Amino acid sequence: MAAVPPTPLPDRAARSRFRRRLLAWYGRHRRDLPWRRTDDPYRILVSEIMLQQTQVERVVPKYHEFLDRYPTLEALAGSAPEEVKRLWYPLGYNIRPLNLHGIAREAVASYGGRLPDDGAVLRGMRGIGRYTAGALLCFAYGRAVPLVDTNVRRVLGRVFLGPRRLGRLRGQKAIWDLAGALVPSRQAYDYNQALMDFGATWCTARAPRCPPCPMKRFCVTYRATSGRRERIDGHPRR
Repeated sequence: MAAVPPTPLPDRAARSRFRRRLLAWYGRHRRDLPWRRTDDPYRILVSEIMLQQTQVERVVPKYHEFLDRYPTLEALAGSAPEEVKRLWYPLGYNIRPLNLHGIAREAVASYGGRLPDDGAVLRGMRGIGRYTAGALLCFAYGRAVPLVDTNVRRVLGRVFLGPRRLGRLRGQKAIWDLAGALVPSRQAYDYNQALMDFGATWCTARAPRCPPCPMKRFCVTYRATSGRRERIDGHPRR
C-alpha cells in the first residue's frame, strides 16, 4: 500500500481567515448551554461525560438534575455507584456514570477534591481521553489547546482536506495536528465552542448548510462538489 503523504497545514492567512469567519458565525448563532455559564472543572467534566454519544437536548435536563443531587466532586465521591447509575438513566452507556464516579473518588483521594490541571494526569484517569482532558484544560483552566471530536473532525476535514484526503488518513494524528495549528492563542474558549457548534448545527453529517456557509469560498469539499451540484440543479453557481 502506498504511503499517505503528509497532510499540509494551512498557512497563516488561511488560519486567520477560518478563525475570523468561524468566530463571526458564532457571535450570531452560538447556543446558550448551561455548562457555558461556568468555569467550574467539575461541572464541565459532568457535561463532557454526558455529551459523549448523547445529543445536547437530552443532556440539558439530566445535567441540571445530576448537579442538584451531586453539586460537588465530594458529594459524588461519597455516593453509591448504583445510585449514580440510577440517576444517570436514561442517558445510556452506563460505563460513563461509573467512570465519572471513579474520577470523583480519585480526585478526592489524591488531589484534594480538585480536578488536576495537567493533561497527562487527567488522561491517566479512567474515562478521560485526549478530547475530555483538552476540554477541561480549555473550558475550565483557560488553556489554548486543540479539541477534536466527531463534529470537529468533520468540519476541519471538509474545509481543509476534502473527502478524498480525509478518507485516506490513518489514525487521528493528522487531524489533531491540523486542529493544533488552527487553535488561536487568544479566544481559544470561544473558538473551540464555535467549532463544535458549527459542526453540530451547520456543517452537519447528513444535511450541511452549504449555500449560506461562511466557509464555502475556501472549503475544499464545497469547491470539489459544487460543479456536480450545478449539474444536478441545472443552473450555474453565482
